[in-house]
Amino acid sequence: MPDPTPPSMPYWHVYTDAEGVSRQAQFALTAFQFQGVGPGVAPQWNDKMDPSQAGVTFTVLPVGWVGEWHENPKPQWIAVLSGRWFVETMDGTRVEMGPGELMFGEDQNTKPRDGRKGHLSGTVGTEPCTMIVTGLDVAPTVNQPGRFR
Repeated sequence: MPDPTPPSMPYWHVYTDAEGVSRQAQFALTAFQFQGVGPGVAPQWNDKMDPSQAGVTFTVLPVGWVGEWHENPKPQWIAVLSGRWFVETMDGTRVEMGPGELMFGEDQNTKPRDGRKGHLSGTVGTEPCTMIVTGLDVAPTVNQPGRFR
């Protein structure tokens, strides 16, 4: 029998504040319910998101790759599978993530400031960074840090 206490899963949220500046902070998914994913399937802890259309892309960032200042193309979940990468937001916060770490990129609608718009990202270390990116066809929010809890 599992521990009756629902788990939590940390994630980084890259978001746009009310002034159009990208920021990031760590939050946790906490709405887990112990249930099966279908009839006859053993129960497990699930935190279901609202239904939406989504596209999945598997990405390999080469060693030394840098994505100059840009916004996420749409709200998207990014899970690092191997290697490491960094994300720096307009507020100056830089976070490095590795295997098993999760980020929700939602920095659409930023306003250019000091040559920055959106975020800067790139690989860290001597190996490529592999990821699974799930882009959601949903409207981005503004000034809602940690929108998933």
